[in-house]
Amino acid sequence: MLNALEVITTVLVGLMVGVEFSVAFVMNPIFNALPDDSYLLARAHGGRMLGAVMPFWYIGSLVLAAVWAVAGWHHHGTGLVVTAAALLIVSVIMSVLLLVPINNQSKTWTPDNRPADWREQGNRWDRFHYARVAVIAAAFTLLVAAL
Repeated sequence: MLNALEVITTVLVGLMVGVEFSVAFVMNPIFNALPDDSYLLARAHGGRMLGAVMPFWYIGSLVLAAVWAVAGWHHHGTGLVVTAAALLIVSVIMSVLLLVPINNQSKTWTPDNRPADWREQGNRWDRFHYARVAVIAAAFTLLVAAL
């Protein structure tokens, strides 16, 4: 049973890293190349779509890592799993404090109601997101090492 938990947790965290990596280094650069109105609408739509799914994915990954750490407490690699869970906690805190507030505003923007600093806010979100991708990638690496 522990082996299944380890594999499921690692795969789910790995997929999350892949999605967030794709947002940072594939989708957002594509959106950035669009004309302003199209860029704004694409980012707003992405914020709505991923904003509805990612909270469950982040919290679910954290819960699975915590269960793995508890269930495998006396097994090899538990320290790596605990550290990965701590990094996932950091990613949730970063999300709630830094990224979600910007996302909640930007997902409602249209060409008619965007604020004057909408590009700067998008760039700020991107910078925070790069850091979050690094944090969850490190967590994933630790989970893989703990297998």
